[in-house]
Amino acid sequence: MTSTERISWDAASARRAERQFPAGPAAAGTAAGPVTGGLADVVAAMRGAHAQVLSAAEVSIGVRAAGGVTRTHVRAALWEERSLVKTYGPRGTVHLLPARELPLWSAALTAVPAGPSPFPPDVRLTDEQAGQVVTAIGDALDGRYLTLDELTEEVVARTGPWAGDRVMPAFQDMWPRWRQVMHRAGWAGTLCFGPNRGRKATYTRPAWAGAGSGAGAREAQDGLFTFVSRYLHAYGPATPAHFARWLAAPAGWTTGLFRDMAAAGAVEEVDFEGTPAWVAAGDTEFPDGPARGVRLLPYFDAYVIAGQPRERLFPGEAYRRALAGGQAGNHPVLLVDGVVAGVWHQRRRGRRTTVTVEPLVRLTARQRRELGEQAERVGEVLEATAEMVLGKVEVGPHA
Repeated sequence: MTSTERISWDAASARRAERQFPAGPAAAGTAAGPVTGGLADVVAAMRGAHAQVLSAAEVSIGVRAAGGVTRTHVRAALWEERSLVKTYGPRGTVHLLPARELPLWSAALTAVPAGPSPFPPDVRLTDEQAGQVVTAIGDALDGRYLTLDELTEEVVARTGPWAGDRVMPAFQDMWPRWRQVMHRAGWAGTLCFGPNRGRKATYTRPAWAGAGSGAGAREAQDGLFTFVSRYLHAYGPATPAHFARWLAAPAGWTTGLFRDMAAAGAVEEVDFEGTPAWVAAGDTEFPDGPARGVRLLPYFDAYVIAGQPRERLFPGEAYRRALAGGQAGNHPVLLVDGVVAGVWHQRRRGRRTTVTVEPLVRLTARQRRELGEQAERVGEVLEATAEMVLGKVEVGPHA
């Protein structure tokens, strides 16, 4: 395929599905054997699993993995084997990332220029104060697991009372000033989540993952190029605007980054449904046919967050029903042949869970069978027995 050939939505959708495993399960060990490498491979292919709600990340990973993987395996990879890290990823939101890739993520995320602060001037941290806080967080967490209250005490002791001023409005409460850059510590590789202590989250420094050591200008540029190439491998063809939206990066900076990569021969321009877009250099092979199959994907699954253009991924009624103000991820989605074709919700009671699916298209007998298998798989991942019901999903976003 040459760069002047047109790449169709069907071809792009099919390749994305293959590479991120909604098209079929990835090898990830067995239920009885080690899953360290396999689950990290799945998360790497997704470019991170959104984990603000951990159960959603467990489903994202579990439905892609082979061998009866359940949430227990995901938690073992996270807390015991440490092949996964729970930290702040794209858009400053909580993600599971492969531990081996944390230095690459750290280099890329810290290179993104900071946008304007959403806080009033009297609430903001200066650049110098922000740097002090990030350093203090790393020092406080080195070899320790601290709750948020304990970490606040340590940060204030290492910086000054200004860091502890409760001036940040958040969830009908006021947070201490230092927390506005907490995600930056995650990006810098000086903070990640630890196992809960009772009902309280803990934080530690992920020294085992090797992030946060810094790099020279050339190494930083090479890391950025690698980072973008891996994103394009998963979600290409894509435009700089698509990448900027996924990462919450400034459009001008992203455009310049793609221009530099093109000049270096690291990306190739292609025609994606009549729009100029990019793939990683040499990565121009696409399937002949469209994606096939039925899948259930949870809240904020990477496939629907990063998949662009959004109006093609959410065609027709799906755009209204499965998005919230144009934002993807607020509803778990039914994927049919690579596009969103419904929403779903699961309600657990003890060891049983009811999976209610609201299709927006007429399903064939084969697709209904696949849907039943998918509901069973969701239950298996969550270590529950699933019952599937076809009907209206009455709950709203984030329910």
